[in-house]
Parts: sequence; C-alpha cells; structure tokens
Amino acid sequence: MKGFMKIFSREQLAKIDRRTREEEPIAEVDLMERASVALSEWLMEHYPASTRIAIFAGPGNNGGDALAMARMLSHRNYKVSVYLPTIGRQRSEASQINLTRLMETTPVPHVEIGDPSELPELSVFDLVVDGLFGSGLNRPLEGFAAIVIDHINRSAKEVVAIDLPSGLLCDENRFNNGAIVKATHTLSLEFPKLSLFFRENEPYFGKWEVVKFGLSQQAIREVETIYTFLDQQQVASILKRRTIFSHKGSYGHGLLISGSKGKMGAALLASRGALRAGLGLLTVHLPKFAGLFLQGSLPEAMSSYDNQDEFLSELPDLSSYAAVAAGPGIGTHLLTAGLISTLIDQVKVPMVLDADALNILAANPAWLKRVPPNTILTPHPVEFDRLAGIVSRTEEERLAMAEHFSSSYGLILVLKGAFTRIIFPEGGVAFNSTGNPGMATGGSGDVLTGILLGLLSQGYTPREAALLGVFLHGRSADLRVANTSDESLIASEIADYLGDAFASLK
Repeated sequence: MKGFMKIFSREQLAKIDRRTREEEPIAEVDLMERASVALSEWLMEHYPASTRIAIFAGPGNNGGDALAMARMLSHRNYKVSVYLPTIGRQRSEASQINLTRLMETTPVPHVEIGDPSELPELSVFDLVVDGLFGSGLNRPLEGFAAIVIDHINRSAKEVVAIDLPSGLLCDENRFNNGAIVKATHTLSLEFPKLSLFFRENEPYFGKWEVVKFGLSQQAIREVETIYTFLDQQQVASILKRRTIFSHKGSYGHGLLISGSKGKMGAALLASRGALRAGLGLLTVHLPKFAGLFLQGSLPEAMSSYDNQDEFLSELPDLSSYAAVAAGPGIGTHLLTAGLISTLIDQVKVPMVLDADALNILAANPAWLKRVPPNTILTPHPVEFDRLAGIVSRTEEERLAMAEHFSSSYGLILVLKGAFTRIIFPEGGVAFNSTGNPGMATGGSGDVLTGILLGLLSQGYTPREAALLGVFLHGRSADLRVANTSDESLIASEIADYLGDAFASLK
C-alpha cells in the first residue's frame, strides 16, 4: 500500500538495514550508533538521570545497541551497569566494537555471566534494559538464555526492550509460551513489528512505540509488504474537501436497515454515526412499531416502515440510495434472513454488512458467494470465526484465515478489535493506529457501521471508506477519553466526537 507505514518481516528488515549501509554508505557500527542515539534520547526523555539501570546485552547487534546506549547514558551521568550473558554465540563485530568503546571511555561496570549463580540482584536497580536478542530470533529460547529472561521477569522491575522483547518472534506468535521478556515498554526500531499486533503477545511488549533512526527511504519504498500501519498522515490524504456551493444532495442518500423489538438502540447509534459522518440524507428502514421512537430521538433521519411490527421482513425500494448498510439490531428471524438474501441479490450500490446480517450469513454460508464484490463486512473476532467456519487458536491464525476469506469472496473485511485490521481482497492488511479499550462497550460497532454508511453515501470508495471510517471511529473515542477514562466511554459519545475527529485531520 503506497504511502502507508510498512510492517516488514525479519528477513525484509535485514535487507533494508543492509541496503542502507550499502547506499549511504555507512559502516554497520555507525548505523548502530545512530539507532542507539535515538534509543538513548527516548530513555532520557522518560527517566531522570538518577535512574539506576541494569542493561543486559546479548552477543548480536541488539546487544551492540544496548552497549552503545550504556556508553551514551553514562556520559549523561546515568548510573548504569552492564551484564553480558554467555548465551552460545560469538559477539558480532559491531557489538564487540561497542563493548571496547564502553570499556575505554566510561567507568560502567560490565560483568560476564555464564551461570545462574552469577545473575545480578536486580532489586538495587530501578530499570532494566533488554538488549539480549531483539527482532532477529527465528526460534524459541532455551537453556541459559531462558534462565536470564526468567530472572528479569521475576524481578518485577520496569523493563525497556530494544526493538522487541527478547524471545518474542518478529512475525508470529506460535512460540510465545516459552521464555520471553515481559517488557513495560518496547522501542520498535524504525517500524512496528507484526507480532506487536497479536493479542496473545500483549503481556510481553507492554506499551510500544516506533523509534525512527533513518533507514534508506528508497529501500523502504521498494521492499514490498502486504502489511501496513494506518496513521493520520495517510488518512488525511483521503479526506475530501467540501465546496461552498454544495448542498445536501451533494453528499448522498444512505439507507440503514436496522432494528427490531428490544434492539432499537442499535438503529439509533448507527444512525447517529452516519449523520455525524456527513452524509446528506439518511433513511432508516424500521419495524412498524419503531416509527415514533426514531423520529423523536433523531429528527434528522427519515424513516421507512416494514410491514411487520417487531422485526424486518422486506426491502424498501433501493433505487434512490447511494449506499446501504444492514445488520445492527435486526435479529435473525427467518423473514429477516430472507430480507438479507434479497438485499445481496438486488443491491447495486456500495454496502456494509454488520452484526445480525453477519450472523445470518454465517448460518447460510452458501450466500457468501452472492455478496457483491467489495462489500464491507465488519465482524468482531467471534463473528468472523462463525463466518469462516473455524475456531481460531491464535490471532496469527485468525489473520491468515481472514486474508484468505477476503480474497476468496472478494470482500473487504474490517476485523474489529485492538488495532482493527482492514483486509482487502486484492491483498493488503492495514492495522489501525487509533482506538482504546473503552471502545469495548455495547454499540461501538453500530456507530462504526453508521460511519461507513455515511462515507460510502458521500462517494468514498469502499477502500477509502474502510480506511477513513475505522481511523475516525478510533480517533473519536480517543478524543473523548483524553481527559477522562476508558471506563466511562459509551458508544453514543463516539458519534458525538466525530466532529472533533474530522477536525483533527484538517
């Protein structure tokens, strides 16, 4: 995906590092110095010079980063001790150079440890820096390396991990039951790593952020990857500007098919999301009993009434709508399922399917082949597993299945959760950068459905709507909780803060 922050594999990261050294040109140890400056500056911004720091440096280049950091921090009067575990390989050339520099230019004590009895007492330190392995591993750790990691974890100290917590693999989470450092902060060099987006790995990476240090931009552009990290700069480029002579007809007429007895809140939340997302006109197709409910609660929306009092059974005329969304709160009555079947055959405009529409599809998997290409589906993980007919054992497995599902049926998947994944049928996965745990509340997904409908109605392509809508949904929630708490967030507030979210892109 051109222009997005890329997420590379372990092998690709090594290639970009190598190309940077060849193209500048720059020696490996000098590139390491550049990275260590950026890492040290982060640490100095977050911890005072009085912090007592234990640095564990492995034999590879991750250890070289750690040794360079120890030298830089010592020069800034930090109290640093370095520990060099004997973990089965020779020290890399660049790492050895940094060890020599540390010994020659600082009084920092450096202790080689090769036996459990030699492990340091960490209670006398305030902070541990993990520079044992980083993102270069391709297998789980064992032996003395595992003993060292267990010692760090049992100390219960704050831990800053360089690039990745040692023991956590860069691209997968199949082996995350072994020895892995439990970091408080992870400083991912230049790019986020794929394993930082898997739920099972959260106990290991703590809070993570990307630390830039200047790798080859040409190499970054030329090395292809299907994984990207969606940020504000890219989303802002999607946003359309309104003209002074525009009117409500300029921004489309959306149809929301939503609601049933006991679930009218879903229709209201989705409606508010659509209207706040900026569409010109909104019609909500409702069970007959709900007419006064919507008109009294949201006078900006128009209503279309079903023949049935308590659930939906038939489609309105679709000819006047620019986009359609269906599913929030509709239930799974047999006649409602028939409505969804008719909808996927008759709709000629962009569409979003969510909630009970997805449950109906899961109960009728043969219908998936009839869903129009580039329809946006917005399942949470359990809904996706039902759709795909699997029970995912790991987030990595679910992601692989979601990519296959999207490609097989030609549909855009918005797989909701932390770092919501936006998965495109032609290939490509964008991980969202906005959102917070407060969004784990009833109705949050209904608001997202409305936002997507609002954007599609205005003429955004399904791809643009998925990227922009997911980002705005999370940004709105972030703005709401910025001065309060995650716990207090309710779904209607996500819709209410959409104006601020749009403004933040301008």
